[in-house]
Amino acid sequence: MNTRGYANHSAEGRFEPFSFTRRNPDANDVAIDILYCGICHSDIHTARSEWGPAFYPCVPGHEIIGVVRSIGKNITHFSEGQTVGVGCMVGSCCSCHSCNDGLEQYCEKGFVGTYNSPLPDGDYTKGGYSNHIVVDERFVFSIPENLELAGTAPLLCAGITTYSPLKFLGVRDGYRVGILGLGGLGHMGVKLAASFGAEVTVLSRTPEKSTDAERLGAAHFVLTSDEAAVSDRLGYFDVILDTVSARHDIGQALSLLKREGTLALVGASEKPLDLPPFPLIFGRRKLMGSLIGGVPETQEMLNHCGKHGITSDIELIEPSQINTAYERILKSDVKYRFVIDCKQF
Repeated sequence: MNTRGYANHSAEGRFEPFSFTRRNPDANDVAIDILYCGICHSDIHTARSEWGPAFYPCVPGHEIIGVVRSIGKNITHFSEGQTVGVGCMVGSCCSCHSCNDGLEQYCEKGFVGTYNSPLPDGDYTKGGYSNHIVVDERFVFSIPENLELAGTAPLLCAGITTYSPLKFLGVRDGYRVGILGLGGLGHMGVKLAASFGAEVTVLSRTPEKSTDAERLGAAHFVLTSDEAAVSDRLGYFDVILDTVSARHDIGQALSLLKREGTLALVGASEKPLDLPPFPLIFGRRKLMGSLIGGVPETQEMLNHCGKHGITSDIELIEPSQINTAYERILKSDVKYRFVIDCKQF
């Protein structure tokens, strides 16, 4: 299947038009014409080999919304013309304990990423910065009909990345939740935590984000450089969701947790973070990480967003604007997620 997309050819290279061939769909595959694909900070880290050497040409993209072009003969859950989504995974062993528990993101043999994952035939996966994709039906998702499609694309990563730890930690009415960082992940964390009934506070170093924090559903805003405001929230939160993807001080966030509260890391800094022991020890506080979500939970998240009318705040761009979008993301110059109009490939 001849495919048009955008790729970069080195860590320092710019994205350019790129043509390549997808495999032909088999009996268990869904062939999808891509409508929209979100740009995730992980795309930047990968394309620029910041998390280790990438495969080049690199075609990122794992926040995919499209329409089913064709289905394999064994497919019963999807039909031609149906709107569907594809997230961060397109395969796993499907037999280990994690996969059997519906936690394919923790596959003990390693899940197959939507892009930049090696394949048995010596090739590697290429993602959603393209006009179509072929995916095993187990990793394809139904999209609620009421959701605006371009804004739904980031739910496939930013949405599930924030939904999963909030759900795992039992966030509900009466919980006090802090969202550290108000970017692509953080703004979804605010919307989702609020939809669970939590009292949400945005923790940010940018005072101008206070207005957006309230608009998105936060009850409070704390400027993290304001010592008095921070002091007023010591020992306050049940959960803090840390969405910051650069190196930062987590000691302050730990001190804001209640006794036995949890700091959940979902932002992935390419540099190690310093861990001060005393805020953990003196409050029996917990530090955990969380990686996207499994297949069942991702569909659950999409259904939840459909029920509550939740989508991402986006800026829709043409493929030719990908390079500019990357630079703007690094400057935090987007509210709050770029989405590529893949119909223009």
